[in-house]
Amino acid sequence: MPDWEVYIIVSPDFSPLQTHYNNSSFLCVFDTGEESPAVRAGELPFPVRSILNCKLPSRARRRLPFTQPILTRSSANASYRNSPSPELLRWTFLVYDSFTTDNDVVLFVKGLNNRQGINRDPTEFTCIFGDAVKTAVTSSVQEVFRCKRPDFAVNKSIKVSIEIVGPTPLVVPTVAYYSPQRKLASPEKAKLCFCTMVYNVAKFLREWVLYHSKIGVEKFILYDNGSDDNLATVVEELVQEGYNVQTYFWLWPKTQEAGFSHSAIFAKDSCSWIMYIDVDEFVYSPSWSNLTQPSKLLLPSILPYSEEISTENSNNISSVISQVRFEKNNAQISIPCYEFGPSNQKLHPAMGVVQGYNCRRKMENRHKSIVFLDAVDYSLLNVIHHFQLKPGYNVKKLNVIEMVVNHYKYQAWPEFKAKFRRRVSAYVVDWTKPLNLGSNDRTPGLGYSPVEPKVWQRKFCEVYDNGLKDLTWRWFAVESPAPSEYSLPWQR
Repeated sequence: MPDWEVYIIVSPDFSPLQTHYNNSSFLCVFDTGEESPAVRAGELPFPVRSILNCKLPSRARRRLPFTQPILTRSSANASYRNSPSPELLRWTFLVYDSFTTDNDVVLFVKGLNNRQGINRDPTEFTCIFGDAVKTAVTSSVQEVFRCKRPDFAVNKSIKVSIEIVGPTPLVVPTVAYYSPQRKLASPEKAKLCFCTMVYNVAKFLREWVLYHSKIGVEKFILYDNGSDDNLATVVEELVQEGYNVQTYFWLWPKTQEAGFSHSAIFAKDSCSWIMYIDVDEFVYSPSWSNLTQPSKLLLPSILPYSEEISTENSNNISSVISQVRFEKNNAQISIPCYEFGPSNQKLHPAMGVVQGYNCRRKMENRHKSIVFLDAVDYSLLNVIHHFQLKPGYNVKKLNVIEMVVNHYKYQAWPEFKAKFRRRVSAYVVDWTKPLNLGSNDRTPGLGYSPVEPKVWQRKFCEVYDNGLKDLTWRWFAVESPAPSEYSLPWQR
């Protein structure tokens, strides 16, 4: 794995580990005699398997091929193998997850389609269930491969992989299982959901959820990319307060596109529309500027295929309900983004990102999309938060007067430097590598080391924009017991 991490996936027969070894600590012991702590990372679903990670020690890094460690509760009790240790599975060539739909099985695979926009033909592969049952591959795009379902029913854990056909067939190593069909649990279908991939966003999540729930987002789906902060606690607090926030454990690094493809089928029966947006991004329309309070009609009003929305004259909602004209086949709405700079902040603002960051770059950059899940193409292809649509559907592009995404991208340096850890896209170079320095994903003027530039707090400030800042203050600020002091509901 990146950063010399080794993932230990425990057999379903011994998972979850908590039921076998309560409060036990574990070690990874390597052939070199070195050891490193094994930290619980979470549980993979379907079937449930505990997963731990440990660091590959320095001497073990110099011995090729890399070999599998022994997982033990004590180095004194480590029983060394009599035979050579098996080779570690390579993250760069692996079937890492699977999903069973009504009609097929979707596999998520590293190492077959390595370049964006260049995909191998499905006829080059077959899917293999267990040791012998094979079915045809019907789609091969990015890291997503769709296979015909086998004829037998699932009554036990069976591994599933993909085979490269040819004179000497090669089966891709796998940690994925063929599982019964599953869907995101939901008592009723939401009109609008948000989906995002997250890592250590606990301090930002509450503001993001509270704001967007008040303008009409009904469900929040978080693909957790291995967070080790108090994300679970914050999510549980939000759920207890009545917000529909669900977390899906998605540990796999640099798999954002695959994760979004997964969500498009996993959430299809519980969400009509999904917006793919990050936790540092807030949707806003300048037409809302005179509203005295938020309304759950505001964001859904821009969606085609919506039933007639009643007006709330007491709040003047009728005057700001979207007047955007849609065609019948519009199935994806593209919203432009403004990128905000550090705005003279040196630390995370106590009142949240919207109040703390108010200076941005002048021109819009990139877009985020809301997509109608029934219109997503069979391939599940997506690039930078936009999906390919089925034939007959098209995209409606909004302008910054109609709606905008405020992207609080360049925050105070202690927050921003976390982006150097790893980029989530499979096709974007990590910032620590001296490659593709002209990419739009990179920060202008910043190199490939997490070293704070001079006057960072004043960078990317071309236009002061208080539109959403003033609006959220009007909507959410509450006077504190102390005279002339106010607080916001996401402050803790």
